[in-house]
Amino acid sequence: MKRTFSGVVVAVVFFALGALSQRYYDSRQRGAPPGQPPVADKAAAEHRAAATGPSIEFDREPLWAYGFETPATPGDKAAPQAPPSRDLRPNEDSAEQTRPRRANGSSASYSLVDVRDGHNVIDWFPTDHPMPMPDVIKHGPAAGTGTTGRGCGSCHLPNGKGRPENAPVAGLPVAYFMRQLQDFRGGVRRTADPRKPNTPTMIELAKAMTDEEMKVAAEYFGAVKWTPWIRVVESDVVPKTRIAGNLFLPVTEAKTEPIAGRIIEMPQDVEQAETLRNPRSGFVAYVPPGSTKRGEDLVTTGGMRIVGNQIVQGKTTPCVTCHGLNLMGVADVPPIAGRSPSYIVRQMWDIRQGTRNSAAVQLMKLATANLNDEDLVAVAAYVSSRVPSPATSPETGLATRLR
Repeated sequence: MKRTFSGVVVAVVFFALGALSQRYYDSRQRGAPPGQPPVADKAAAEHRAAATGPSIEFDREPLWAYGFETPATPGDKAAPQAPPSRDLRPNEDSAEQTRPRRANGSSASYSLVDVRDGHNVIDWFPTDHPMPMPDVIKHGPAAGTGTTGRGCGSCHLPNGKGRPENAPVAGLPVAYFMRQLQDFRGGVRRTADPRKPNTPTMIELAKAMTDEEMKVAAEYFGAVKWTPWIRVVESDVVPKTRIAGNLFLPVTEAKTEPIAGRIIEMPQDVEQAETLRNPRSGFVAYVPPGSTKRGEDLVTTGGMRIVGNQIVQGKTTPCVTCHGLNLMGVADVPPIAGRSPSYIVRQMWDIRQGTRNSAAVQLMKLATANLNDEDLVAVAAYVSSRVPSPATSPETGLATRLR
């Protein structure tokens, strides 16, 4: 009887939280509460916030999520990324760069020059996505030149799986996807670490895209089904790594380096994932022991407790309130199950720091306000361990515990 009562209370609380969340979001869309600026002024307010700039807590940044080892300092800026090119690299053998290669499981053949040419995106597996690949995905915006002549599929891959250093965009709601591009274009989505080079590139790409190109990209990636390709493993130690382009790459197979409260996400096969950009070659994410269980509590209940039939408030709103019980998203709220934990923590930190500052993320600011570093790791570990399917069972997809 007591257990049943507790379950009912939890259900009612979640329903109330969801209703409040929806009312808040609707109020932002239809009109502001009395005494607040009308929604018509929202864009101007966002631009003012962007111009002012937030105060970044560089000393507390989860550096591993951004692919850095040392903290940023005020005034740091990212070096511009090199534009797409078919030029041979002078420090590598030319015959090796032009030699045809094969990705595991593919009948296609490309050289390293082809792989590196972001203006003409290679396609190892044409059956893994809608065909034909739109021009903006394969070649970049029609108005793009230099760095902005880069196809969306060069970084996010033709199947939209993305990599730890960028965004997993497959299966995102079209409205959400377009809102992110508009936020980049409008100056209300940036990165909390000013040294991260692909964010300025993304901002310039969004500015170069037409509204129609945004819609085409959103519909293309939205039509791709997200499937598992990240293996979450709990471990006290991880392989020794080096950082290349904000991505952790293993130096040895042996696990000798303490995980030290981080999440270390790396390719399962460096040659396939990094050198050849094989979009079917996945990643392993090492997480601290016990983090998935701790994350399950925060994600599903917000850390709420029922003591003597009394609700003891948790430290956050349960993620399932907005992202759905299976974490596969609701309406234009994005799915998060099975996505990169590095990306998830990076976005929570960006939101906390105010570098993602559109109206739609204000609820996330509230949800992340009381989370400490350990909480962020735990939430990401659990979310990433979930199998991204509406039919996910409570036991499926949890991390493997290594002792």
